[in-house]
Amino acid sequence: MTTPIRIAVVGHANAGKTSLLRTLTRRVNFGEVSERPGTTRHVEAVDLQVDGAAAVRFLDTPGLEDAVALREHIDALDKAATPPERIRLFLQGPEAHGVFEQEAKVLRALLEVDAAFLVIDAREPVLPKFRAEIELLNACARPLLPVLNFVRDDQSRETAWKELLSAYGLHVVVRFDAAAPFVGAERELYRDLATLLRDRRAQLDRVAAALDEESARRRRSADKRIADLLVDAASMRRTASAAEFADPSTRQRSIADLQKSVFDKAQRCADDLIAVYGFREGDAAEAALPLLEGRWAMDFFHPEALKDAGILLGKGVAVGAAVGVVADLALAGLSLGAGAALGGAIGGAVSQGLGPLGRKLVNKLRDVHELTVEDRVLFVLAAWQLELLRALEQRGHAAVDRIAGAAGEPAPAAQQALADLVRAAQPARSHPDWEAGARARWREAPQRQALVADVARRLPGAIEALDTHRAR
Repeated sequence: MTTPIRIAVVGHANAGKTSLLRTLTRRVNFGEVSERPGTTRHVEAVDLQVDGAAAVRFLDTPGLEDAVALREHIDALDKAATPPERIRLFLQGPEAHGVFEQEAKVLRALLEVDAAFLVIDAREPVLPKFRAEIELLNACARPLLPVLNFVRDDQSRETAWKELLSAYGLHVVVRFDAAAPFVGAERELYRDLATLLRDRRAQLDRVAAALDEESARRRRSADKRIADLLVDAASMRRTASAAEFADPSTRQRSIADLQKSVFDKAQRCADDLIAVYGFREGDAAEAALPLLEGRWAMDFFHPEALKDAGILLGKGVAVGAAVGVVADLALAGLSLGAGAALGGAIGGAVSQGLGPLGRKLVNKLRDVHELTVEDRVLFVLAAWQLELLRALEQRGHAAVDRIAGAAGEPAPAAQQALADLVRAAQPARSHPDWEAGARARWREAPQRQALVADVARRLPGAIEALDTHRAR
């Protein structure tokens, strides 16, 4: 069995070492992430698993706190010794268990690994203490890969840091943001590390390939889950007699119950997406609807939300009304039908000889009202879930703020992509038995599975349209 590659994660206190490890290992509960410096006080190990085995073993180390004084102390040791020998002399002395105890933990770990990630907060000014840290770490004679953290921040001093690192012969530098990683940043991190650990290149290539496949699996799972939600919502239908609908309190109760069912389904989908991406339950706030300038929480039936979504659907991207459904704006996102499609089908059978019994059944059916979910609700529902998916894909496990969706009206291409999703889910409207929980074996219907798969295939295009819009 191949032994795991051992990587020490080192750097100044509060540079984001534990944050980086949370993102690389998807262990959201590993260590403690805090704005307070010096949170990590001991060396902690965490493994990156590939195919059920530890491929990389990371050592999270305490922050270097007084590198300037320690460098002066080590420089005063045996002048004839090599830098690694002087580091070992220091570790054998009393200072390693006293005033420089934290630094000794870092250097001791560094001597025992294959390589190290030097995590740097790119927002920090380049001060003498950081030069002293680089000199100490270089003295351990282990391959050192600088990782510039927080490079997205407006206060980033990336250029100055690269100049300093080059002065110490550290020309291979990785740009990374542990709270909001770049697409492909993990893959590049391991491939850059392979240039420093040539004898481990094949193993690191397997790690990078496994991460790519893991990412693809997450995305396929997420696409299928969102598609399932849209099919589920489109198939929803609630029935009641005309007399029941004539009573305001009964009618409002029916409307509220269906609206709550839609909300609950959407929340379960959001929770499932969060789990797929390995985040904690509750990280996704009830974020502002992405199409509506952040004015409402996740309320798919807010009158203004429905009005704005209806306007978007009317700009050349309308998906068309469902067969047998009559829109009623007073129902706040629900459509009211009179069982017309079902009644018409049985009416045809009556004309073929069912007689009085058939006519009685038709009259009974025509006294039934049906509530279904309007297309504009499905449109907003799809937009919110896709924005959540985008946020999860661009979020590192070091992020401590709650997930929030983007705001602002999408570009026409994104609107069309969202409308296409709603259109693709339309066949579910004629299958109320496809709703989750409507019957015990609802998920096993081959037609339903095929429809979910078709909607899921369209999701990458919708995400791409939203990404193109946000990038502008």
